[in-house]
Amino acid sequence: MTLYITKNTPSNSPTYSSRCLGYIGLTMYESVVNAYPNYQSLSGQLNGLDSLPKPEKNKKYDWKLSLNAAQATVLKNIYNQTSDKNKLKIDSLENVIFEYYTQNIQDKALIERSVTFGKSIANSIFEWSKTDGGHRGYLKNFDKKMVHPQRAGSWSPPLFAQSFSHYPLHPHWGENRTFLKVNHEIQDPKVIPFDTLPNSEYYQQFQRTAKQKETLTQAQKEAAIWWSDDPEETFTPPGHSYYLATLVIKKVQPDLIKCTETYAKVGLAVADAFINCWKWKYKFFTERPNNYVTQHINQRWESFWPDPPFPAFPSGHAIQASATATVLAGMYGDKFTFTDDAHVGRKKDEIRNVDYKARNYNSFWEVAQETANSRFYGGIHIPQDNERGLEKGKEVGENINHLIWKK
Repeated sequence: MTLYITKNTPSNSPTYSSRCLGYIGLTMYESVVNAYPNYQSLSGQLNGLDSLPKPEKNKKYDWKLSLNAAQATVLKNIYNQTSDKNKLKIDSLENVIFEYYTQNIQDKALIERSVTFGKSIANSIFEWSKTDGGHRGYLKNFDKKMVHPQRAGSWSPPLFAQSFSHYPLHPHWGENRTFLKVNHEIQDPKVIPFDTLPNSEYYQQFQRTAKQKETLTQAQKEAAIWWSDDPEETFTPPGHSYYLATLVIKKVQPDLIKCTETYAKVGLAVADAFINCWKWKYKFFTERPNNYVTQHINQRWESFWPDPPFPAFPSGHAIQASATATVLAGMYGDKFTFTDDAHVGRKKDEIRNVDYKARNYNSFWEVAQETANSRFYGGIHIPQDNERGLEKGKEVGENINHLIWKK
């Protein structure tokens, strides 16, 4: 349901969805953590989250009811711009789960107490979310007053684009509060300086991307469209990471607390990865291959995939995929075999003559690397965008792994 709402809510974006999944995953964990003596809340560890409601002492709770109520509440709050029809879908799912788990419970006070606690967790986390700088960010996707840097190598609105806007997406997103203070303090990645000389490192980066299109294999084309995850067509790149968490959980079938820890870690990972990524995108404001290649290498060149509406460096796909791989590997080990069927059933991309086929992986890092590579195959990133994204995403994920989840 979370991914359905992510896909089917107007004005959604990868930036906004990453934030939503951060709060949704955290709410899931916090709504059940008090049931497990060896685990502890993240309140007091996260940036500005000093306290959360506590269950009543010596009172029993049904934690599945708490989780159910918390998820329904936070999903409707955090995606408050979704349609009334979608909100009814959330209510319907909540009611079905509620009826299933209460049919054999005679203690009405227990039921009410459990539901009330779950809602109180969701509402507390939502109130905290309002202060992060991204609240209702869908109302300000594009800043028309933003002055574009005019230095050599700066991003400019593409002609071959995914968006109608000539203004870049969420230019102030990097100013938002990260979930972890330490993630806000990660050192800037190093960027190759602009140059037009053919023997320069900068020129060579774009030449590699330009040449790649000439030798694209069918397998590379399939990777390029599989990981595109454009908003409104799919549940966005952060949603794809959340989907991977679901695949892992379905395969391993861990206990409830580890399920919620998985979603919490992935949610926090993609959220902080995107804040950092957007901070750097607008600090460096670098151009994409469709701009540089047509000016300095081949006027007739065009990327395999259209440009997204924001600067290039570093790659958002790479950084969030790397952060996700890092937290999942930390929990389940990197060597993990699974099949990603996220887009199976989508209509063939007739323009590019590519089908959406399920993809098989033997490790989480293999997924992250292919996600990054897909943007190179698509012609919308040069290698350095992906390489620095993978490196910085790993730092984000490792910081999340270092939170104290167990007492």
